[in-house]
Amino acid sequence: MSLATDAPAPAAPPAIDWPRVARLVLTSRLIDTIEEQELTPAGLVAYQFSAKGHELAQVLLGLSLRHPHDAAAVYYRSRPFMLASGFSIEEAFVGGMAKTGSLSEGRDTGVSYFLPPRQGVTILPMSGNVGAQYSPSAGWAQAILYRRDTLGEADWIGALSVALGGDGSTAANGFWAAINIASTLRLPMLFFIEDNGYAISVPGSLQNARGNIAASLAAFAGLRVIDGDGTDPASAPALLAEALNYVRAGNGPALLRLSVVRLTGHSFTDNQAYKSAEALAAEAARDPLVRLRSHLPALDWGALEYEVARDVRAGLAAAQESLDPDPASAAHHVFYQGLPQRVGGLLAEGVQLPAGSPAPATASGPRINLVDAVRRVLDAELAVNPRALVFGEDVGVKGGVHGATLDLQLKYGAARVFDTSLSEDGIIGRAVGLAYAGLLPVPEIQFRKYADPATEQLNDTGWIRWRTAGKFAAPMVVRIPVGFGKKTGDPWHSVTGEAVFAHTLGWRLAFPSNAADAVGLLRSALRGHDPTFFFEHRALLDTAPGRRPYPGDDYVLPFGQAAVVQDGDRLTVVTWGEMVHRCLEAAQSWPGQVEVIDLRTIVPWDREAVLASVRRTGHCLVVHEDTLTGGFAAEIVATIASEAFTDLDGPVLRVAASDCPVPYSPGLTQVVIPSVAVVAARMAELLAF
Repeated sequence: MSLATDAPAPAAPPAIDWPRVARLVLTSRLIDTIEEQELTPAGLVAYQFSAKGHELAQVLLGLSLRHPHDAAAVYYRSRPFMLASGFSIEEAFVGGMAKTGSLSEGRDTGVSYFLPPRQGVTILPMSGNVGAQYSPSAGWAQAILYRRDTLGEADWIGALSVALGGDGSTAANGFWAAINIASTLRLPMLFFIEDNGYAISVPGSLQNARGNIAASLAAFAGLRVIDGDGTDPASAPALLAEALNYVRAGNGPALLRLSVVRLTGHSFTDNQAYKSAEALAAEAARDPLVRLRSHLPALDWGALEYEVARDVRAGLAAAQESLDPDPASAAHHVFYQGLPQRVGGLLAEGVQLPAGSPAPATASGPRINLVDAVRRVLDAELAVNPRALVFGEDVGVKGGVHGATLDLQLKYGAARVFDTSLSEDGIIGRAVGLAYAGLLPVPEIQFRKYADPATEQLNDTGWIRWRTAGKFAAPMVVRIPVGFGKKTGDPWHSVTGEAVFAHTLGWRLAFPSNAADAVGLLRSALRGHDPTFFFEHRALLDTAPGRRPYPGDDYVLPFGQAAVVQDGDRLTVVTWGEMVHRCLEAAQSWPGQVEVIDLRTIVPWDREAVLASVRRTGHCLVVHEDTLTGGFAAEIVATIASEAFTDLDGPVLRVAASDCPVPYSPGLTQVVIPSVAVVAARMAELLAF
């Protein structure tokens, strides 16, 4: 019998602690007022997004999430929810004022919320992009089922994930990706939509055809839809209890759309000139604080307001005494630096994988294809780490479009190796949530170009450790086949584009040229603590140049350690990926003269090895398959010019793809992609200089 079946029936909703609700609503309201009237005009707060009119619904939700494995993904108007979840008044002020003691230590805006668990719920780091909160929340919800049913952890029974968002966010890609994920998998997820009728100045009628997301999704299969008034203290608690009980009972996801009012502008600079006087008056009449006063006539509101004002002013005074962040700390926490995060990945829960060995178990034996090497590593690591999950489009029954996951679902089950909906935003966003919940996601993006729809989630992922000052992290390994194929190219499947990903902060990037390096680098990534891109070149997956003996199930190759694949004393050639083999072929005319360095990893890249070689040879050529303009070769050339200029005996040259997409025609492809002949010509030019 599964743990899901053993889960207890949902308890009746707890009695509402109305004095506490009133205190929190008043606290949020006063903080907003002080920011609007004092701090923002004085230039002490740069970003002010008032929650006036949203407070009641958020406070009720925050007080209801007490399960130790509940999670919530929030947005910029979620401070009332934060206060109800343990966020202090001082933290509310220092965040906007960019002082020490803020959750991000001055790195992120004061309205970019997150919170390690204090009263049960974990508040996931917020993105600055509208709608980006939904798919990570779905990932956490999927992790609940995995940890409950597959890992057998009974303390995850009854947990749920909530994504808070305004009505405008329901038009975003991330919302629809998460709706599909949650409804198809029947995840324990609540979509908590606060509909104030406007997305900045755009009315709800332009967000969806009915002007009400609940009405638009009323017939959506696999989703319970509940609609009501979030400003009414008489009805809102019952609506919330209905939604939470439905999800906690294991019925699947629910969407609770609550009509609220936005009593001020979208932000401090918005004067709401687009609203009529009648609309403004109607909103004021629905002020949840006014309605709460009428709902609680016996409450001593005067005494409560005095206490709240005292506490808020004390919090403000403490915030004003806080110091500015240390400028020397600005770049800390971009990558893991030995300090475990509090939430996310294996380290946060004290799980350590074997360190592995940098020495291969054997240098001989049968040579295997690069794709077989990847599959063997995934197989071995799934066996070692029960928290590892492999997923993407076609990775399950089919075994991947390139065969890298063949039979892994059969061996490890569909909970660990599974197919996803065709949404790269959903794939990466889901991976973020899974990582937050202590798992190791290993998503596959079928081709490099297909990663583009996930750009927002990829960028956000790389910043998580930094923008939370080391409190959260989302380690994962994103596998991506790249480059032209062995028989053909085309614009959509042949992109390498490593320079773009090298510029994606917080990510490591591996680009092996052979099966043995692929084994060591992939295992290093899977046992590491940072999000990592792992590139698998299509032309090397099952062709002779990439074949090597399997170096063993313990082999780990450190990142940032280049390989000298051919010695030489007159010319240094720096390259990676499939171009390594073209460079080796091109260098055959000058035995002993051309040193070929395979970087193996782009982030970090082995600066010391390159500089040492250039200082010895005095000449350098950098070769890559990415386009010339803005390619990563420019970074290497700039480093050499800066740090080894006086050692040079000639210009540092580049060979790269033409600044155009990769053509479909094989003949045209060979003109665009650097050929052996072109590389050899540049070698000859430098050797003759």
